[in-house]
Amino acid sequence: MGKNIVQKILDSHIVSGAPETGSAVGIRIDQTLTQDATGTMAYLQFEALGFDRVKTELSVSYVDHNTIQEGFENADDHKYLETVAAKYGILFSKPGNGICHQVHLERFGKPGKTLLGSDSHTPTGGGIGMIAIGAGGLDVAVAMGGGPFYLTYPRVVKVELTGALRPWVSAKDVILALLEILGTKGNSDSMVEYGGPAVETLSVPERATITNMGAELGVITSVFPSDEKTRQFLKAQGREGDYAPLSADAAASYDRVITIDLSTLEPRASCPHSPGNVKKLSELKGTKVDQVLIGSCTNASYRDMMLTAAALRGKKVSSGVSLGVAPGSRQVLEMIGRNGALADIVSAGARILETACGFCIGNSVAPRTDAVSVRTSNRNFFGRSGTSSAQVFLASPEAAVAAALSGEICDPVDYFKAADYPRIDAPEEFIIDDTMILAPASDSSQVKIFRGPNIGDPPSNEACPDVINGNVSIKVGDKITTDHIMPAGSRLKYRSNIQKYAEFVFEREDPQFSKRALDNKGRGVHNIIVAGESYGQGSSREHAAICPMYLGVKMVIAISMERIHRANLVNFGIIPATFENPGDYALINIDDELLISGVRNHIYKDNGLTAVRKSDGLSIRLKIELTEREKGMILAGGLINQCRMDGSK
Repeated sequence: MGKNIVQKILDSHIVSGAPETGSAVGIRIDQTLTQDATGTMAYLQFEALGFDRVKTELSVSYVDHNTIQEGFENADDHKYLETVAAKYGILFSKPGNGICHQVHLERFGKPGKTLLGSDSHTPTGGGIGMIAIGAGGLDVAVAMGGGPFYLTYPRVVKVELTGALRPWVSAKDVILALLEILGTKGNSDSMVEYGGPAVETLSVPERATITNMGAELGVITSVFPSDEKTRQFLKAQGREGDYAPLSADAAASYDRVITIDLSTLEPRASCPHSPGNVKKLSELKGTKVDQVLIGSCTNASYRDMMLTAAALRGKKVSSGVSLGVAPGSRQVLEMIGRNGALADIVSAGARILETACGFCIGNSVAPRTDAVSVRTSNRNFFGRSGTSSAQVFLASPEAAVAAALSGEICDPVDYFKAADYPRIDAPEEFIIDDTMILAPASDSSQVKIFRGPNIGDPPSNEACPDVINGNVSIKVGDKITTDHIMPAGSRLKYRSNIQKYAEFVFEREDPQFSKRALDNKGRGVHNIIVAGESYGQGSSREHAAICPMYLGVKMVIAISMERIHRANLVNFGIIPATFENPGDYALINIDDELLISGVRNHIYKDNGLTAVRKSDGLSIRLKIELTEREKGMILAGGLINQCRMDGSK
């Protein structure tokens, strides 16, 4: 039987387990990436595990999230990252060089390779034919040290693309259409593979836009074939030697096939407050707009910037709209600066923002109170923009420009003329200047790692108790994201100071949670989080597990939870439990006292647990579904504890 692309890459990288759907496998990781919001903790963990050098083919540390340097904290962390990279054999991409996913696609991505990144949008690399997976920083630290990455061998969903995009319809509309079909939950056991005759009509950056927002589907990753378009892109980047053809066999099979006819697609937008809340722009026509932001790792490529410039040329932004444009990399910024496109954007009335994540993570350009903001980024969770009352819509650059010019949400197919659609040809040669990517030191013994006062050691955990004497410290609803658990924006500068950062856990949900949890911990009471469906959506932010662990959280009980966050909970010794009967969620209230006995024995035997409410004896059955490897981590109190106990690295 033939193999699909997912199987070809995974099977060639398996180091433990069997390639059988639903079984646990460990895969060899060829490349890793980190960014500064998650990288500091990843490298602190790398050091804590005792590694003396990275063992991957390539590891890159990017600074792209916390480039706003208000106070010393971010600058200190950046210097720590730079010196750690120099010492341990890691490339260091300086602030201003660009967003990690775009730069990695441009300068390092290789078809057929595996990439593990401490950022949930690492699947952007699937646009160039990689199995690129987002994970917590601890998993990345282990991979940098030569350890395998563990995952469930996936179901593979094929998306068959036919037809061709009409003028003013975008690759962003392709992934928004798929979000309509698959939604944002229930896909955590799957990978998406794109195929069909329309693939060859999409450039590598357009493919990367689609795989980037595959993260919002909740799938493990998404991947495109590596073909002539891939070769041309790599050649233009001076990397034709990295090209390798990659396609599915004719007899390849899939668990599900979805067909999308690009020629019939209508422009869409994700409406507040979920990427999965998708509507056609024709349904939103007339919604007044206050702010438009073009950029992020989803839509800040050379193609996107040139399209934006061409659509703005000779026009002015509506007087009531603030337009910001952020090229995704220094390479793109320099190219549009040299060819005049940047001048067209500036002349139209746009603000030029830094080549960084910026507005996407809410650490700059927050909208005004009650504003409507149209953005080309990938997430519009409640409060993520930095303004809780703002209404954020996610759309293509084409739709964003139309909104900026007209002052309202509208369909760009109707707003512009088809004949005016700019033809954006991929450059035969990109400007290549890697001077802002620093090579590691030739003699690591001469490197002294810089540690500012905001940087501490990774917090330690105790071994799993046999009896959880628990308090339901918070009860939350469905689709709680890692942004809800651990706010980003201005709080991210404390990412290396867990004691301080933990003060803001569930800040928007319950400002008193942190104090209440610490009080419980101080009197020997274990904290329990109760949640609805799809708990832990969104970012790979492992601080959403580390900080609760520091506060004494021993268990999360949810109706369901998402892949990366569940893995992070296990990594830090927090038991990921689900309700055997989802209806029992309604029976538990905040401040309920729960007694869970025989925890260690039941985890070892894999036969679930029973939580008994002390006030009335109500019994609730919990499911604990762990692999043998995960059982060991939970019992030890987390992966770092386990490694220290058995002496392994």
